[in-house]
Amino acid sequence: MRIIPAIDLHGGKCVRLYKGDFDKVTEYSDDPLAVARKFSAFQVRDLHIVDLDGARSGSQQNQGIVASLCAITDLSVQLGGGIRDVNIVTGWLQQGVSRCVIGSLAVTQPDLVAEWISKFGADRIVAALDVSIDETGPVLATHGWTRSSGFSLWDCIDGLADAGMEHLLCTDISRDGAMAGPNFGLYAEIVRRFPKIRLQASGGVRDATDLERLRDLGIPAAITGKALLDGRISATEVASFLQSE
Repeated sequence: MRIIPAIDLHGGKCVRLYKGDFDKVTEYSDDPLAVARKFSAFQVRDLHIVDLDGARSGSQQNQGIVASLCAITDLSVQLGGGIRDVNIVTGWLQQGVSRCVIGSLAVTQPDLVAEWISKFGADRIVAALDVSIDETGPVLATHGWTRSSGFSLWDCIDGLADAGMEHLLCTDISRDGAMAGPNFGLYAEIVRRFPKIRLQASGGVRDATDLERLRDLGIPAAITGKALLDGRISATEVASFLQSE
């Protein structure tokens, strides 16, 4: 299983939100480049960057920082947050981003995202589906987690899978930044229903034990930010997962 460190950008700084709430921000560093260098030393292969300001506003807010992050690291960078135009996708891929992460549009305009998958290739687009859990099951949220779509996670994945989607990032909003553990049942169900999709589990990872359980469930990749930033997962523990890939 791949371990993918995460850097969330807000106001030019590396932060974490509690359950996606912009009023509950923890600032970790005013130097995101230093954080990226730290993660590079873990010998991982990927880096997940979220422009939180872009996710909320729909416009790119931290372009200079993201471009610098791509330039200083050899990691495969995937970027999300406010990517809602084909020209923006083209621009980021030309600037060294390996994959563009598409959130709200994957829910509200899946046909458009299907066109992008066809245009750029399935390996260059990641569909990011963020969910809240209610009595009906996992329901999708959009616009930086500020709106409920009313759409089922399963229906959305069905449509995107038919369009050739290869990479799926799924976050249980209630677990993100809460250090409550991942929603193991949700991720196991995704893998059961869609075994060909390369799932990235996101939200709630507390420690290496959580990562081991995700690996045992057959999850291809896991994103972790807060646990790495807080030192709850060590470089040695990350290396153990690399050795087992």
